[in-house]
Amino acid sequence: METHETDQAVRILVIDDDPTILDFIGMGLRYEGYQVEAAEDGRSGLELARRRRPDLLILDLMLPGLDGIELCRKLRTESDIPIIMLTARGEVDDRVLGLESGADDYLPKPFKFKELLARVRVQLRRRRPEAARMLRFGNISLNRETHEVQRAGVPVDLTPREFELLELFMAHPRQVFSREVIVNRLWGYDYVGDTKVIEVHISYLRDKLGDADRTLIRTIRGVGYSLRG
Repeated sequence: METHETDQAVRILVIDDDPTILDFIGMGLRYEGYQVEAAEDGRSGLELARRRRPDLLILDLMLPGLDGIELCRKLRTESDIPIIMLTARGEVDDRVLGLESGADDYLPKPFKFKELLARVRVQLRRRRPEAARMLRFGNISLNRETHEVQRAGVPVDLTPREFELLELFMAHPRQVFSREVIVNRLWGYDYVGDTKVIEVHISYLRDKLGDADRTLIRTIRGVGYSLRG
C-alpha cells in the first residue's frame, strides 16, 4: 500500500509590493504543494494575516502604507507565526532591525528560490517538527533532513541533484513535470542551459532505484515525467 506525506496543509502568506516577486515566490511554493495567498501592501497584508492565520509569513521590508518592520511588530504582539523578512538593500542595519522587530529570519534580494524554500522548511520544522521531514512512496522513503533514501529498506546513494529530483517527484506523486519545470525547480528560473540534462539525471535515478522497466518514473510522451509506481 502506498503512503505519501506532503506539506499541502501548510498555508503561507507572501506580502510584497512587487508583482513579479509575488508571482515568482507564489509559483515556486505552489509547485512545492503549499497553499499561498498574497498581498501587495502592508495594511491589507496585516488584515489578511489576522483573518487567515497562515502557518508562515514571507514579508518584504519596504511596503507602502505600513512597512514590514511595523507590520512585524504588530503581529508579534498577537501571534508567534514564523516570519521571513525580505530586504532589497541587504544592509546589516536592516537585518538587525528586522530581527529585533520579531522576524525569525531574513533574506536579502535578489535570492535563489531554493534558498528561500530551505529557509521556509527550517522555520516550519521548528514549529511543526513532523511537517515535511519524511516522504514515502510505495517502498521508497526519503528523509529531507538527513538526505537519506531507502528502497525496501536498502540505502540508495544519490547525488545532491538526484536527491532533489526524487524529492520533487515524491512530494507530488502522479503529477507530470515537463523538463522546463524541472529545470526551473532544480536549477533556478535563470538557468540558460540545455534542458536535455534532465534526461541524464532521470536515467541515473532510474538505475539507482532499480527502475529498469521505467514503471516507477514514467515518461509521459510529449509532456514530461511522473512518479507512478
